[in-house]
Amino acid sequence: MLPDRGLGWKYDLPSYDTAPAQREVSLASNLKINRVENVFIEFPRSSVSVRGISFFGGLIILIYTMVFIVPDIFTSLLDDWQSGIEITTLGLMIVTLSTWAFFPLFRMDLRLPRDEPIRFNRARQKVYFYEYRFDRLYPFGSKGWGVHPVAYDWADLTAEVYRVYAPMGYGGLIENVMISVRKTGTEEVIERLFLCDDIEHGKQYWALARLYMQSGYDALPDSISALQDQKVGNGLNPMRYLAPKVRWPAEIDLESRSAPTTGSLLNR
Repeated sequence: MLPDRGLGWKYDLPSYDTAPAQREVSLASNLKINRVENVFIEFPRSSVSVRGISFFGGLIILIYTMVFIVPDIFTSLLDDWQSGIEITTLGLMIVTLSTWAFFPLFRMDLRLPRDEPIRFNRARQKVYFYEYRFDRLYPFGSKGWGVHPVAYDWADLTAEVYRVYAPMGYGGLIENVMISVRKTGTEEVIERLFLCDDIEHGKQYWALARLYMQSGYDALPDSISALQDQKVGNGLNPMRYLAPKVRWPAEIDLESRSAPTTGSLLNR
């Protein structure tokens, strides 16, 4: 029985227990990583390539509404009460639907972490995801929003390549590398997690993860370098400075950086 595939699935990358080829290692040697030690390696990750689009887009829509739509509503009410009621109702519907559609994106612009790292712990053979959850159906709630780190066994992970064509101005091609999580001992996929929006980089990160998890710190290319701090961008996008820094919960932070002792806090 084969695992279920998501919309746009094209193929799987090599299995977690397949040794990376020398060419894969060479291509991955220029990747930037967050941290690397004998116990774990941490990769940077960002599910949003450009921040601030929804924030500034929503601001433009709000200004347009206040300058053009609201005055028209008041004018219509003064000229013809019946027609004014209809226009007012339509205007309120537009504002409500726009708020419901844009507020989750606006909220993500402000609350999505600066980085969404992944930690591969070789000693535990587990992978820890700094996962940010959001719920578009309940944009004003709190239960479905926020950072909720998860961890899965390395042997249950598969890297998948996806390509989807959508009606967009830059050609419509969306490419992602996702990590699917199978229920232990089965082919049932219980979750898919974002890895990278560039297929070649995704292949390289997956090859580097396999090399580290199979052979350890000493097998890594000498050119692999860790970032010294959480970067905030090139200074041109103010939304990068407003993004929260990464703060792993203390117990999970300790577990994901250490060898096993009594068990895993996030074992699922």
